[in-house]
Formats: sequence, C-alpha cells, structure tokens
Amino acid sequence: MAKETGLNSDTIAAISTAQGSSGIAVIRISGALSVDIAVKILTRRDFNTAGVMKLTSLIDSGGNVLDRVLSVFFAAPKSYTGENIIEIHTHGGMTIARKCLELVIENGARLAEPGEFTKRAFLNGRIDLAEAEGVLGIIQARSDDAIKAAARNLTGEFSRRVNKIHEDILKLQGNLELEIDFPEGEHVSFNIMAGLKDIQRDLKELADQCSAGILLRDGVKIVIAGRPNVGKSSLMNALSQQKRSIVTDIAGTTRDLIECNFILSGIPIILIDTAGLRNSDNAVEIAGIELANEAIKNSDLCLWILDGSQNYEDNEINFSGDLENLIIAINKSDVEQKIDPEKISRSYSGADIIKISAKTGANIEDLKNLLVKKITGGTLLNSSFDASISQLNYIRESMKLLNEAVENYVVNEIDITAGILNEARNFMLRVIGVEADDELLDSIFSRFCVGK
Repeated sequence: MAKETGLNSDTIAAISTAQGSSGIAVIRISGALSVDIAVKILTRRDFNTAGVMKLTSLIDSGGNVLDRVLSVFFAAPKSYTGENIIEIHTHGGMTIARKCLELVIENGARLAEPGEFTKRAFLNGRIDLAEAEGVLGIIQARSDDAIKAAARNLTGEFSRRVNKIHEDILKLQGNLELEIDFPEGEHVSFNIMAGLKDIQRDLKELADQCSAGILLRDGVKIVIAGRPNVGKSSLMNALSQQKRSIVTDIAGTTRDLIECNFILSGIPIILIDTAGLRNSDNAVEIAGIELANEAIKNSDLCLWILDGSQNYEDNEINFSGDLENLIIAINKSDVEQKIDPEKISRSYSGADIIKISAKTGANIEDLKNLLVKKITGGTLLNSSFDASISQLNYIRESMKLLNEAVENYVVNEIDITAGILNEARNFMLRVIGVEADDELLDSIFSRFCVGK
C-alpha cells in the first residue's frame, strides 16, 4: 500500500456531489486514516492497487448492508490532495449519502471545510494557486468562454506565463548586477532597456487577459435608466430576449428594480431595469426612484434611454459617473425624431450615443456590440485567464514597479533599478502562491464548496 505523505495529521471527509436525488453520490475521504476507515465500513478489504474501482457493500457497525456501492483508492503522493484518498459512490439519495458520511466520521474522520481538499492539494505541492483558482473557475463558470478561461489555469498555462515573466525579470536583474559589479567594457553589454520594455509589454498583456477572465467569471452589472415611458422595459426585454419587464403606456409602471441575467458574447450580464426618473409626490414611486439612483451609482455601465420622439430637455440625463461608462441610447427611431444627437454629444463628450428602436429591434445588435466593446475594452476573451482580484492586483503592482525601474534606469540609477526588479519579481511569485500568507489562502479556498 502507498505510504501517506500528506502534511496534515487529520483525515477529512465530505459529500462531493450536489445536494438532491441523482444517479450516484460521491463521498470523498482524504488523509492517513482513509483506508482504515474504508475497511471498517465496506466489505472490500483489498486497497493495495490504486485507481481500481470495485463493487462492494456499505455496512453499519452491526454488519448490516446499507447499500451496494463502488469504491476506488487513490494513493499518495499521486492523488488529488497528495494524500491517500478513498471515494465511495453510493446511490444518489441524500439519506444514504449522509449515512455513509456519518459512518466515515464515526470511524475517525472529520467534516472537511469548504475547499479543504483543494487547499491540501496546494499545500502538498500537487497544484499551485493559479491552478487552484482554475478549479474554482470550472465550478463557477456560467458560459463556455468562462470554462475555457478556467481550463487555461487548470492546465498550467497561466502559471507558465507567470513563471516566464518571473524568470525574465530574474535574468534582467542578474544582468543589472553585472553592470554594477564590473566596470564598463569588462563584460558583455546587455540591452537592459529593451528587456524592461519587453517585460512591461508582457505584464500589460497578462493583466488584460486576467481582467477579461474576471469579466467572464463575475459578469457585469448594467443599469437601464431614464425618464418614464422612454422604453426602458422594452429595451430590457429586447436585449435579454426575455419578457422580464412589464411594458405599458402608463408612466411609472416600473417601481422596483427588476433584474435579469443573460450571456452576451460569453460575458454574464446582470441587466437592471429601474423606475422612471422624474419629480413625483407618490411615496412608492419616490422610493423606486431612490433605488434607481443607487443602482446607477453601483453599476459597471449605465445605459441611459432617451425618447427620440420627444424634445430633449437640458439636464434630462442625470449621470455623475465616468462618462466612459455611459451609453446614451436614443430610442423610438422608428418614428419621427425630435432629438439632435450632436447636441447631446457636445454635452456628454466621452459617452457613446446610438439610435435604436426597442419596438422594431433596429440597431439592437449594434447596441449589443457596443456593450461588449465597452465591457472588454477590445481585449480578446478567447485568450483570458480565470485570475482572482488579488492575483490581478499583484500583476498590476509588478507593472507599477517596472515603470519605476524604467524611470530609474534612464537616469543611470542601476542599483535602485535592480532592487525594484527584485520587488516586482516577488509580486509574480505571489500570483502563483509561492509567497502566499494564511489570510490569502483562507480567502481563496473559503469560496469553494464543501467536498472540493
């Protein structure tokens, strides 16, 4: 039997499949006692060969057969966690799965914490932090593109990119040390500035790919705002292709926030329809308007709707955020227009303006393309990585340090430049977890489900 090599002394267990009735349920056990526990609760005794699944029976303490199950043994150190693992596949009723877990715990295991199996895989060197994020990304993916982004982490592509940049910084740092230690002309000269520029470019590309991956995973919140009866609810239905909002000619129909979720070019979208913004004496409508204003402040993008068939009034658009995050859609382009887009453009330079008809569908596809362009900033989603916010921040910190390194090298501060590169290199190590502290690890693995 394979020797247990895990770093943890206790044995953990959990149901690894989702709650509810199904064909099978999987109970996972990991740790030094996993085989001993399996022998006590199964009629199977031979766990000498790893990777072999066998039919056996689950029994209680009195030897009574509870279920016919399948069991498989994964030997340390080549298992998922790096420890001995036993998986028991019961029939999929939750009662029998819970009973199996109870027997496992009664015989020496404890209930695993969220993400603890994957955390042990990281601590035992089976995966790095980027690959662990990939596991979580696969579980939480809401689109095909999100799955592909997470798979790039899971297969090590992200880690290889990070390691390559780390190695490039280390090599450049060594070349700088040569310039410090040897007088001019006594060693081969290096094009340090070209190396710095190359690393800057690679970091920028990596940061863009990580930002795109975060978009694919977390999605984007878009708020539809405007006065009553401009067509906000109709546009919500047209964009999402769902009948989520009630459409009437009665002003103030929408009082509460109405949300719908859909996928736009692989990006999860949270679209929010809001109450029409106007002066009102109605307490319920006022409450809805307050919710609308709060939603606008907290949105990633604001889609402000104007009625093209009505005269535009100054200050009709009450948007105080970054105009780069504002799209002004002039609706009802299928009827006679009274709004001059050029006038609006002069008042809101930086915002995008588009004419549409939510009723006929005119330019709705163009609006969708504009939304994608705004969201991604032109970054290709098909090369994204499923990074965490903390990993992206580490990459950005390294980018700032590379900018400082360039500035210092220009003025011939070679020793300071070398020190800055060392800091930048350490940030890249944190991306893959080499320098991760307990607080960071806890924040990452607590987002996993129990059993993974």
